[in-house]
Amino acid sequence: MKYFIYLQYDGTNYHGWQTQPDAVTVQETIEQKLSMLLRRQIFIVGAGRTDAGVHASQMVAHFALTENQAVREPEEAEELTAATPVEKADNTEVRSEAVSTESATEIGTESNTSSPLELSAEELKTLTFKLNQVLPADIVIQKIIPVRDEAHARFSPISRTYRYYITTHKALYNRDFVMRMYEPLDIEMMNHACAKLFCYEDFTSFSKLHTDTKTNNCKIMEAYWTARPAEQTVEGWEYDYVFTIKADRFLRNMVRAIVGTLIQVGRHRMTIQEFAQVIEQKNRCTAGDSVPAKGLFLEEIEYPEEIFFEEEA
Repeated sequence: MKYFIYLQYDGTNYHGWQTQPDAVTVQETIEQKLSMLLRRQIFIVGAGRTDAGVHASQMVAHFALTENQAVREPEEAEELTAATPVEKADNTEVRSEAVSTESATEIGTESNTSSPLELSAEELKTLTFKLNQVLPADIVIQKIIPVRDEAHARFSPISRTYRYYITTHKALYNRDFVMRMYEPLDIEMMNHACAKLFCYEDFTSFSKLHTDTKTNNCKIMEAYWTARPAEQTVEGWEYDYVFTIKADRFLRNMVRAIVGTLIQVGRHRMTIQEFAQVIEQKNRCTAGDSVPAKGLFLEEIEYPEEIFFEEEA
């Protein structure tokens, strides 16, 4: 049986989504706790691979329960379920509640040797609750639902939506989630430049170099800036800016490179025609600098209805 995990995370303390050696990642953190609770080696596949420091208001990952997955021995499960320090976003340590071997057995295991394929709705709610108990405070599991076998978190999406947040005032409570700028931007010019994105499919100019992707083609469906006054100072109004972009897929570092280049347009340092030429040249060196990761959020992933069971659609 295959399942989708819907989750959110603050990416500040992680080296991105994807598991990598000698680095703490969101994927690896979830896999460790999920394997502990299910007493099986569980691997998850995410809808995208966010870079270090990037956040997610909505991420989706899938995992499968199959008959040939090895069940952990009781003593191994006891070691894994011991209370361990968990890093909070402010770098202080808290203790996660220990999940007993008996509780882990109750979730999807009738005995130490059985390996059922399907978890009931109640078991999925229990698993969601227990995952949130043992995961760090900066990862939140929203829900876990069954999906059809053909569903794939990474390859099934119709679209993904990212937003980038900028402010011109000194932020306090959300300072780890916005980019600070010290001058206003010409949002009308930037939106005219955004319209150029719909004229192209190859976005090599905004891709990180030396990636393993087979194509740099993407279909952009939405791209626009919004602005609102944040607060009034003696110098005048300060603003919050939000860039929204929706596409069928994204390249590594693509959104941050697009934002950095559009900011050049908003500062009147690049014309709209020059922005179009950047795309046409298919050369990363011609685009603007990538903006900091902390202002970027993966916010929505859209899937076709047919991969869900009727009660979940």
